[in-house]
Amino acid sequence: MIRTVKAPEERREDILAVAADLFMRNGYEATSVDQIVRSAAIAKGTFYYYFSSKKAALEAIARKVVQRMVQVSQAIEQQAGLGAIEKLCAIFAAQSRVEQQEQALVDDLHRPENRELHDQINMETIKAIGPILANVIQQGCQEGVFDVPDPLSTVQFLLAGSQMIFDRGAFDWTPEELIARHEAMILLIERGLGAAPGSISLIEQALKQEIQRSI
Repeated sequence: MIRTVKAPEERREDILAVAADLFMRNGYEATSVDQIVRSAAIAKGTFYYYFSSKKAALEAIARKVVQRMVQVSQAIEQQAGLGAIEKLCAIFAAQSRVEQQEQALVDDLHRPENRELHDQINMETIKAIGPILANVIQQGCQEGVFDVPDPLSTVQFLLAGSQMIFDRGAFDWTPEELIARHEAMILLIERGLGAAPGSISLIEQALKQEIQRSI
């Protein structure tokens, strides 16, 4: 039988695809490196050539999940002719669209057995999206629509808070409770950014759409 030789990056991507599938179906904790190796039809040494541990593979999967959000967010942040509020609203809307496209993955991440993968992706999102949003907020400060001494720290706190409070796997909010927390989040965003009341109405609409999908 002729052995198939793949380029290193292609082999790495194949291993990640197998690991992601097993993590989703069985849960991260219940999946072993041996299972990944058998399913990928590779030697254990091949796995450890690309990844130092199962946790390293998990982190790589998390980075891939947020990569699309980063790409679309960067494109919006770098777009000339848009004001800071317009960019912020467009980034929120784009992230919602990406989540809709990846809905099956998002739903699987909220399963209890996938909690570690879910948390890892949240951390990767805060680290990757935070600087992009901070650049937009800095632009808003220059335009006079925001007033934020430390844009990066501020937006990271807002991201972490919103991810936690709207996490379907952490809380079992009623529709009324979700709406109340949504309204509180809008107020916190406005105050945190030093924005005029009602100035981020488009962000509010994007968050309302996210709430409706969660109910």
